[in-house]
Amino acid sequence: MLPPVFAGVAITLGLAMTNVNVSRRILALSILCLFITFISCRSAASNERDIITINGNTLNIEIAETEEQRRVGLMHRKSLDRNSGMLFVFESDRILSFWMKNTYIPLSIAFISSDGTIREIRDMTPLSRESVVSRNHVRYALEVNQGYFEEKNITVGDRVILPERFRR
Repeated sequence: MLPPVFAGVAITLGLAMTNVNVSRRILALSILCLFITFISCRSAASNERDIITINGNTLNIEIAETEEQRRVGLMHRKSLDRNSGMLFVFESDRILSFWMKNTYIPLSIAFISSDGTIREIRDMTPLSRESVVSRNHVRYALEVNQGYFEEKNITVGDRVILPERFRR
């Protein structure tokens, strides 16, 4: 039975609810909330994963190739595994622009040409809204933990062995 305050509200709204109806509604609402939580978590982590190699260094990457995946990138994450990164894939060569809005991890970015050559490496500041723009037309951008390229002696001119499906 509903407490008098809630029963009055329910009757006023024309909802004359029984305990069974309330239980069913609570259950349905709970399932809906769980479903929404599942979908939002899944979309944040649904990027395809693969491996790339640079100078013999293997890097586990998430691939961001849709507009939505590229827009979200590494936003809202608090950490990135040591030998991991995100490869941003574009349909054609172009000047690329990135920022760090809602990105808490200090990152380095490599701008990579369609043949896999690193054309430029830049550091990016967490939460900065300043654009980091490539100086050259490139096809890919690779974000990794700041300092990774330096630590692995990866420099401009080095070649990235991309996943087979991106090799042109």
